[in-house]
Amino acid sequence: MPKGQLFTYGLQHVMAMYAGCVAVPLIIANALKLTSEQLIILINSDLFVAGIATIIQSLGLLNMGIKSPIVQGVSFAAVAPMVLVGQNAGGQVPGLLAIFGATIAAGVISYAISPLFSRLIRFFPPVVTGSIITLIGISLLPVAIRWAGGGIPGTPNFGSIQSIGMAFAVLMLVIILYRYLKGFYSNIAVLLGLVIGTIIAIPLGMVDFSKVENAAWIGLVQPFYFGWPTFDLAGIVALVIAMLVIMTETTGDFIAVGEIIGKPVTQQDLTRGLRADSFSTMLGGIMNTFPHSAFAQNVGLVSLTRIKSRYVVVAAGMILVTLGLFPKAAAVVACIPTPVLGGAGIAMFGMVAASGIRALTAVKFEGTHNAMIVAISIGVGLIPLAVPSFYQNFPKWAQVILHSGITSGSILAIGLNYFFNELGNNTQSPNVVTTRYAQTKNV
Repeated sequence: MPKGQLFTYGLQHVMAMYAGCVAVPLIIANALKLTSEQLIILINSDLFVAGIATIIQSLGLLNMGIKSPIVQGVSFAAVAPMVLVGQNAGGQVPGLLAIFGATIAAGVISYAISPLFSRLIRFFPPVVTGSIITLIGISLLPVAIRWAGGGIPGTPNFGSIQSIGMAFAVLMLVIILYRYLKGFYSNIAVLLGLVIGTIIAIPLGMVDFSKVENAAWIGLVQPFYFGWPTFDLAGIVALVIAMLVIMTETTGDFIAVGEIIGKPVTQQDLTRGLRADSFSTMLGGIMNTFPHSAFAQNVGLVSLTRIKSRYVVVAAGMILVTLGLFPKAAAVVACIPTPVLGGAGIAMFGMVAASGIRALTAVKFEGTHNAMIVAISIGVGLIPLAVPSFYQNFPKWAQVILHSGITSGSILAIGLNYFFNELGNNTQSPNVVTTRYAQTKNV
């Protein structure tokens, strides 16, 4: 594509994932009682490493990278164990160093087991992938809804008419632009909606530019800025479990993007993608940030725009690196009000669910048990969304797995498919003959 289009499409990806990308450093900083200056270091490092990880994942490096339009960012799946590891180490900088040490070790271990984990691709026929993609979209929608309400439920201004009205206006704007604009401009309907929505929000007092004024022009990312990491066995085990969860979710994201762009994921592709995830996690611990994974938010954007070029995501990675080196530029993007993000997010995340439903339309349901597989995996996967405290009495290691509806739903879909369609069945699975996945040896 022309460079201007690459930059614009890449910027759209960055703006769609920016809020989620910086949320994890904010949570960790608050939990460990870090200073605002330390938080800025974490955010700069987060953006910088996310950019490098995105470039490696989409462009490929040595034996790493799935070479698909996949945007990388800090994973929410590891937040709970990281907070636990940091607080057990005493909080503040000692806690941060314990998290970085566990992150490096978990990255090394997950890199080593990536080829073994990728063999699970044979357990992802269309009934499983369709269920997982649908669950990813549904699981992301509450994030967009919280954004639309103004941020955090329970805060004084959450759910105000102004916030919901702004989100609804942006959603309508995205729909109208997507419907009536053509070609390039239709494909950047989300970006235009975010920009126009932010401009409208300025006179309403919903945009805070103080962060731009206070941010530095240049901020170099320094390895081991806070000191040498510490390695605690319990912390490493906790982060390795989190990485297994991340690898499961990332596999679902890879398959979702593969379905959208018409490029079925092979075992070799999955190995390369998981290695890139693991390497980025290890790099994150060195560069003052946390475990990385594919960002499901951007799967929705790929589905909405139908822009399949991985070089668009490479451009997004370059923009993220730039934002990490120039805090003032990052602060400009951070000015987008959460209700504006919420309006666009409803469209993007809804498209992920729609992609999953479209994948399920190719599955054979008559005379099979596939309907039960879809029903149970999605139903159980929605439990953490309906009642977040449902698993609060379970052991901590189990909560890491079960608190993610995507992970628990994925595991159930794989297990139920094996139970109904493969266990004791020497004939060809009914899932194999219905879609283009039959063309790959892995299925």
